[in-house]
Amino acid sequence: MSPYCSSSRRGFLKTSLLGGLGLVEGLRFAGSAHAQNSTRAPVGAPPPSTPAAGAPPARVALTTGNSRADNTFRALRTFEKEIAQAIGNKLVIVKPNNVSTSKPLCASHADQLEGILEFLKSIRKTNVVIAESPAEGPALEGFANYGYNKFVGKYGVKLVELDKTPVDTVYCMDQSDLRPHACRVSRMMLDPNSFIISAAKLKTHFFTVATFSLKNVVVASAIRDPGPKPGGEMDRANRFLVHGGGVRGIHYNLVALAPRLHPHLAVIDGFEGMEGEGPVDGTPVDHRVCVVSIDWLAADTVGAELMGLGIGKVGHLTYAAQAGLGQANLSRIEILGPALKDHIKIYKEPHDMERLLSWQKPLQSA
Repeated sequence: MSPYCSSSRRGFLKTSLLGGLGLVEGLRFAGSAHAQNSTRAPVGAPPPSTPAAGAPPARVALTTGNSRADNTFRALRTFEKEIAQAIGNKLVIVKPNNVSTSKPLCASHADQLEGILEFLKSIRKTNVVIAESPAEGPALEGFANYGYNKFVGKYGVKLVELDKTPVDTVYCMDQSDLRPHACRVSRMMLDPNSFIISAAKLKTHFFTVATFSLKNVVVASAIRDPGPKPGGEMDRANRFLVHGGGVRGIHYNLVALAPRLHPHLAVIDGFEGMEGEGPVDGTPVDHRVCVVSIDWLAADTVGAELMGLGIGKVGHLTYAAQAGLGQANLSRIEILGPALKDHIKIYKEPHDMERLLSWQKPLQSA
């Protein structure tokens, strides 16, 4: 199968989200975890950080090999009994990371989804949908472009545009005014009877340094409403709100929303990662790895290590660790598979790292 999105997301995010750096950190998530296994020194000196005590040890499956689908399937088999029990009779939502609908490298590859769907078939879970809200373009157009349509007949899955599902309201913080703002999100992503599988990718990101399983779920849950613009273009107000108005706001919102919007199973594909100006305009990295865990933070932590970043450069992972939302201490994460250190690749970072790491610095008095 062929690899798999468009750069308009970069444009609309950069023009509207790069202003303002003041956010009162109400939960006082200060600091940054040390970036381990990276040969580059971080920009600035992040304050000391210790993950919150009490997070239980976690297990993360790491697989490598020359088949993306097989890597995914084998990693999932590691947790076969736990996943089957956790799903029960719930609706399974496979959430790909399709930033756009027309640029393959930025989207979740069909082979990754094939591995997931084969695994679900093997444990007899058939109530499955593939659901997405791209930043640009209709979800169904992306599904067709990336080869997902065949899964309807082969596995009996349904293809869902999150923008057309019923909605509920959550509240996001905007760092420019420090006020909560009502944000419309897909109800099915909040439903306790949904089991969300985040089919994420190893990618750099021009706003959050990198993107993993949590961001894939939270951001796309904010729907694009039909707007008054010519040509039926969607109003992206909810998506803007989740991004929080700046590099402090987006990390804060991702963690603030995580208790209600998070993956129940993280499946991070690193067969072909993206480095540099991700999540759309980066370049490929031949990495051939897959990361799976029921603890999304543990999976994202391992993903950050595989990219040579560590969570200390990724604000929402640092905040989540300090809030005790999962396990982010590598000494308490059991790697099931080959040694993590043998598969780390140093990804080229986005060009504007000083700005991207500004969340590490103390807030300036008004």
